[in-house]
Amino acid sequence: MLQPIIRLYQNAYQGLSPSVWLLAGVMLINRCGTMVLPFLTLYLTQHLHYSVTDAGIIMAVYGAGAFVGTFLGGRLTDRFGFYYVQLVSLLFGGAFLLFLQFVTGFYALCTSVFIFTLFGDSFRPANQAAIAFYSQADNRTRAFSLNRLAINLGWSVGGGLGGWLAGVSYNLLFWADGITCLVAGLVLWRFLPVPSSTQITTPGPVATQPLPDQPTAFSSPYRDRLFVAFVICSTLYLTVFMQLFSIVPLYFKQVLRMTEGYIGLLMALNGLFIVVIEMALVYRLEQQKRSKTGLIATGVFLTALSFLVLGSTTASFAALVFMLLITISEMLAMPFIQSFTVERSEPATRGQYLALYAMGGALAQTAAPAFGSQMVAHVGYASHWFVVAGISLLSATGFWLVGKKIRVLPSTGVNSLSRT
Repeated sequence: MLQPIIRLYQNAYQGLSPSVWLLAGVMLINRCGTMVLPFLTLYLTQHLHYSVTDAGIIMAVYGAGAFVGTFLGGRLTDRFGFYYVQLVSLLFGGAFLLFLQFVTGFYALCTSVFIFTLFGDSFRPANQAAIAFYSQADNRTRAFSLNRLAINLGWSVGGGLGGWLAGVSYNLLFWADGITCLVAGLVLWRFLPVPSSTQITTPGPVATQPLPDQPTAFSSPYRDRLFVAFVICSTLYLTVFMQLFSIVPLYFKQVLRMTEGYIGLLMALNGLFIVVIEMALVYRLEQQKRSKTGLIATGVFLTALSFLVLGSTTASFAALVFMLLITISEMLAMPFIQSFTVERSEPATRGQYLALYAMGGALAQTAAPAFGSQMVAHVGYASHWFVVAGISLLSATGFWLVGKKIRVLPSTGVNSLSRT
């Protein structure tokens, strides 16, 4: 019985290029030091003694910088290549984090935080373009899953270590975060070969058996109406999913009366399941040649179901059921959203496609806590969970309709949808 499971995991991690593994290692180093963002609100209110309102404004500026930064990163990636955008982003971000701890004035903080995220978040589309470049058509989703594994593992380490460092001194968070950014940049510079412009603009290998929804690339993501609809659905989904990191912990504490330690364990369970299960799950689904949009729609539907569980009962077991459902939904949706975005683009415009998707994520990251807090204040937790479940169902329906719109010609695998 164990042998098939071991073989499944061996196969799940085989076939990925050394550069994909290196990029995952760079991401792991970077995320192990991600300590400033999780504790930024506490730093602003507890250490610098800003009001919650002022801290909220600075966090909104952070989100705005991330939104503009992802757009800029996509443009720069298509212009200069993913290698240099990643390198500059990591080195600049690391150096700026070391400087940021000495900024205390409100307007200076707003300006500094915006500049930091403007350049720091340009890393996202460049990194995703690099993963797409170094992966093959038949293992691209697994390549993104490996990167997500590194993110979740690093986030768990960084979050735990960051809590301990914050108890000693908030300044240590900036030193740890900045130094790991610099180290990640140096590892990238030392070990990742610089691809030529010819390599980047040459289309990658095409799968011999196209998936049912394998799309044709457009010259611009903003003219690709189907992809714009896809990004809107993604933004709605991410706005709901990110309630997990903002409103859900408050609900666990205030309504379910959980301790901080138990809440932390539930959050850790999410990352642990992803690390242990996602790669094998994605490999099995890739082997079955499932429709990406169908898998995404299923994952988003499970997100709706998870929030319906929270809205239906205040029993303590609801938290565990919720966490299991939303983790499964995340593993089904997010890797395939990224790989669909890559396959929708051409190499010359890949950065812009990835940037548009990342901009939707940055918008969701900014909107999720504001939307959730206002809903809870006006209608309460239970009604809020039913509303976000409805938004998830709307998003799932949208993904399903996008998949239905895509038609693949049996003989060529070319999308029959007109470029409108």
